[in-house]
Amino acid sequence: MGQKRKKLAFHWQILLGMIFGVLWGLLAIHYQWLQFTDFYIKPWGTIFISLLKLIAVPLIIVSLISGVSNLTDISKLSRIGLKTLGFYILTTVIAITVGLIIVNITNPGKVFPKDKAAEFKQKFSENVASKKTEAVALKNVSPLQPIVDIVPSNIFSSLTDNTKMLQVIFFSILFGVAMIFIPEDKVKPVKELINGLNDVVLKIIDIIMKTAPYGVFALIAALMVDVAGSHPKDTLSLFAALGLYALTVVVGLLVLIFVVYPIFLRLFTKVKYTKFMKAIYPVQLLAFSTSSSAATLPFTMETAEDKLGIANETASFVLPLGATINMDGTSLYQAVAAVFLAQVYGMHLGLAAQLTIIVTATLASIGSAAVPGAGIVMLVIVLTAVGIPTEGIALIFAVDRPLDMLRTAVNVTGDTTIASIIASGEDEIDLAVANG
Repeated sequence: MGQKRKKLAFHWQILLGMIFGVLWGLLAIHYQWLQFTDFYIKPWGTIFISLLKLIAVPLIIVSLISGVSNLTDISKLSRIGLKTLGFYILTTVIAITVGLIIVNITNPGKVFPKDKAAEFKQKFSENVASKKTEAVALKNVSPLQPIVDIVPSNIFSSLTDNTKMLQVIFFSILFGVAMIFIPEDKVKPVKELINGLNDVVLKIIDIIMKTAPYGVFALIAALMVDVAGSHPKDTLSLFAALGLYALTVVVGLLVLIFVVYPIFLRLFTKVKYTKFMKAIYPVQLLAFSTSSSAATLPFTMETAEDKLGIANETASFVLPLGATINMDGTSLYQAVAAVFLAQVYGMHLGLAAQLTIIVTATLASIGSAAVPGAGIVMLVIVLTAVGIPTEGIALIFAVDRPLDMLRTAVNVTGDTTIASIIASGEDEIDLAVANG
């Protein structure tokens, strides 16, 4: 019998999908296959993201209920919850601080050409107006509204809206807690049903992930065409003008991945960072391609359990919460963008104003939906808090999507880092798997 051919590793499949997507995008721009790409390539990327979002809510429900209901000590749930929130807030504040330090060193707004500023404002004026409208709706509410929004009035309505993940999480935890207080013999059929559904959901995820390389190809190809438009030379000039700003954001994100997160893992776990990065590399690629922590969540949870040895009850609680409220990459970007725009407008932001950015961006990250482009809406709120003209976001629209892809990859890295820390603190991580 002939030797069975070894299957290409999943992360290489994803990477090849990205490479072929870039190549197709370049060819489409050069030969003007723009409409063909938009009509016949882009829809497959949309379908792939829809599939991931389709399974995200069922995964949260069955995994959280299963994990919480298996806890015999209710105090353990509150302890894990407080530790998780504490670490998420801490890393968010650190991310914002890193962004502020770097942008104050590079000063990208001071070298931004004034003629380009006027051009950008005109080119993206419609986008600015829509984002301002969304931000006003969020701003004109009580400071306690985020807490109010956690509790659903109709769980079936929440299940139909991927931006209401926190409500689904709240209901799932409440359901699991209620099961703990019910006698074992009465709740046993429900547990068996939930465990069976969990197995089915995991199998669906396996099926969906087989299409990932093709979905990633379609997403990247469509993105390149969308960014370039019908005048790629004009787009290149826009990117060049924003080069230092984009570089500042990228450097900040790299500091988080290669400095901040390794320090956290070293201090609070016995997980080797090289092994950690190797395990979540495919997750980062998928997050980069989809620009959505929520869409990436099913694969993030699967990787955390299978490749990092994190127990299901920890992963099913920490990661869905992180996908909803932990936006380290997005928070860093908001800090950099705010100072950049202040510099462009010739405004000086003192210590008090920059502290306001830290507080506002932290709160904004908690309320930010885990979907592409949500960071821009929250940025309007941050800019308003420190008196920077919100029209300025027109200046950064040109490079927002590529940066959104990068910061989503950082967001999922932060979520997985905290999940490893919480699991290590609760002795619910298999180090043989994590460091294997």
